[in-house]
Amino acid sequence: MNFSKLVFPGATMIAVTYGLARFSFGLLLPEINQTLNMSELVSGLISSLFYLAYCFTIILSTVITTREGPRRMILSAGLSAFIGLLFMCISSNVWVLALGVLLAGGSTGLVSPPYGAAIAFWIKEGEQGRANTWINSGTSFGIALSGLGAILLTPHWRLTYLIYATLACLIFLWNFQVIPKEETSSAQLRFKKGNLTIRGVKGSIPLSLASLTLGVSTAAFWTFSRSFIEITGDYSEWQLSGFWVIIGLFGVLGGFSGSLIERRGLRFSYTLGSLSIGSASTILAVTSENWLLSYLAAGIFGCSYIFLTGVLLVWGIRVFITNASLGIGVPFLLLAVGQVLGSIIAGWFIGTWGYIPSFTLYGLIGMVASLMGPNKN
Repeated sequence: MNFSKLVFPGATMIAVTYGLARFSFGLLLPEINQTLNMSELVSGLISSLFYLAYCFTIILSTVITTREGPRRMILSAGLSAFIGLLFMCISSNVWVLALGVLLAGGSTGLVSPPYGAAIAFWIKEGEQGRANTWINSGTSFGIALSGLGAILLTPHWRLTYLIYATLACLIFLWNFQVIPKEETSSAQLRFKKGNLTIRGVKGSIPLSLASLTLGVSTAAFWTFSRSFIEITGDYSEWQLSGFWVIIGLFGVLGGFSGSLIERRGLRFSYTLGSLSIGSASTILAVTSENWLLSYLAAGIFGCSYIFLTGVLLVWGIRVFITNASLGIGVPFLLLAVGQVLGSIIAGWFIGTWGYIPSFTLYGLIGMVASLMGPNKN
C-alpha cells in the first residue's frame, strides 16, 4: 500500500480519537460543569472514565487485533468516537455525559494497536518507523484543533461536540474506504495471530518499566498544568487555551522521531525525549507566572511527549517483533496506568506541598526515566 494512503487517514483517526474525543474534555469542562451543575467530585469521577475506558479497550483491541487483524478495531474506534461525542453533545444529565465519556475515551484504546498491525501488514519494512510515528503525531493535530475550538466556541460546548462528532463520522467513512478487508501484505514483517505472551520476551521488562515511569512523569503536566498557570499567573481565557494549542502545535514536531531514530538510534532518541519531558515540568515549576516561558514549557512538553510515544511505539514493535499490536498495546497501556497513578499522587502532592515542589518532583521523575532506556539502538 502507498505510504500516504494509510498514514493520512490514520493520523486523522488518531487526531479525532485522542485530540477531540479525549483531550478536549478538560478545556470544555468548566462550561459543562456550569450547564449540568456538576460538583468537582462528580466532574473528577467522570474525567477518570477516560483513563479507565482506555485501559480496558487497549487490552481488548490488542487481543482482537492479534486474532482477527486490524480492520475491525480501527472501524470500531471511529464508531466509538463518533457515538461518544454525539452523546456528550446531547447530554442532559451526568449519566448521559458519563456514557459519552466512556465511549469517547474507549476509542483511544481501540485505535492504537490495530494501526501498528496495519502498518506491519501494508507498509514496506523500511518505512514502518516513519509511518508509525507520523500516525501517532495525529494526537498533536487533534490537541491543537481542540485548543482552537476552545478559543472560538468555549461557551457553546454542545456545538463544539457536534462539530467534532461530524468530523469523526467523516473520518470513520474515510478509513472504512481505505483499510483493506483482506490482510494481503507486501511488507516483510507480519505478526503471528494468537500470540499474546510477553513472558520471556527479551527487552520487555525495560520497556514496561520505562513506559510506566514516563506515564507517571507526564501526569502532572497533562492534568494540572493549565490549573497551575491559571492560579499563579495573570492569564486571559484565550491565553489559557493558547497554552493548550502550543502543546498540540509543537507536538507535530514529535512526528520526526522516526527519522531521528533512523539517524541516531533508539537509545539516543529515548534519552533525549525523557530529559526533555522532565525539563518541561521543571521549567513550568519556576516560570508559571511568565506567559512566554510557560508557553516554552508547553512547547517542549508537547514536542517531547509525542516524540516519546513515537519512540515507545518503535521500541515496542522491535521488542515484540512478531506482534505489532502487542508491541503498541503493552507500552501504551502501561503509559496510561502510570498516568492514572501519577494523577492521583500529583493531586495529593499539590494539595500538601503546592504546585511548584510537585512539578519539580515530576520533572525529576522524567529525568530518572532517561536511565531506563533500551540497551540497543
